[in-house]
Amino acid sequence: MIRLGVNIDHVATVRQARRAKEPDPTSAAVLALLGGADGITIHLREDRRHIQDRDVHILRQTVPTGLNLEMAAVDEIIDIACTVRPDQVTLVPERREELTTEGGLDVLGQHEAVFNAIKRLQRADIAVALFIDPNQSQIDAAKRLGATAVELQTATYSESVGAASVDRQLKVLEKATAHAKSLGLHVHMGHGLNYQNVIPIVRIPGVEELNIGHSIVSRAIFTGFERAVREMKTLLQSGRA
Repeated sequence: MIRLGVNIDHVATVRQARRAKEPDPTSAAVLALLGGADGITIHLREDRRHIQDRDVHILRQTVPTGLNLEMAAVDEIIDIACTVRPDQVTLVPERREELTTEGGLDVLGQHEAVFNAIKRLQRADIAVALFIDPNQSQIDAAKRLGATAVELQTATYSESVGAASVDRQLKVLEKATAHAKSLGLHVHMGHGLNYQNVIPIVRIPGVEELNIGHSIVSRAIFTGFERAVREMKTLLQSGRA
């Protein structure tokens, strides 16, 4: 069964637009779990543009299992993660000017920083995934550095136009998944997935977890959070049937 991790960052984005107390990401997390989510994903950015430190602490107390903290490999955020101890940390690239995470982490180019972050987090008994491009050399580097899992970025697939381009990107993801599995890595995917494009991803053998946020939050505006999550979970289950 493929797991669904619901990213609730953009609930906090709406709250921070007014520096208000609502909408509360914790309430969204509870509704997501009621809707069938297997886990909750949050990104604690260095600029704190959406999720705040307080959110991380409260969510750790609220989400019984499957709390996934996305973060850059920087000491300040690593310190917080080691204190809060989410079930998993996913190391991601981060640039302050970007609207959302753009592309995968360059594990080869940031070898030392990523290695040190992984070791610190693992000493705190936290599983570590790396958000990377579906590239064999990056996957090999993730394995060498001791990551538990890789999250393959699906932005290139999600933004592809035309059947030929979509099919080409699916083959890239299939090949990358097979290679990661052959190395003993767990395989997750995420970025840009929605109700229209998720089924082909679900059907890739070896994919264990999808992390989806923006499309679920967008639908929740019209349907409610629990229903939006339940509809996505149903899609994932039907795709694997």
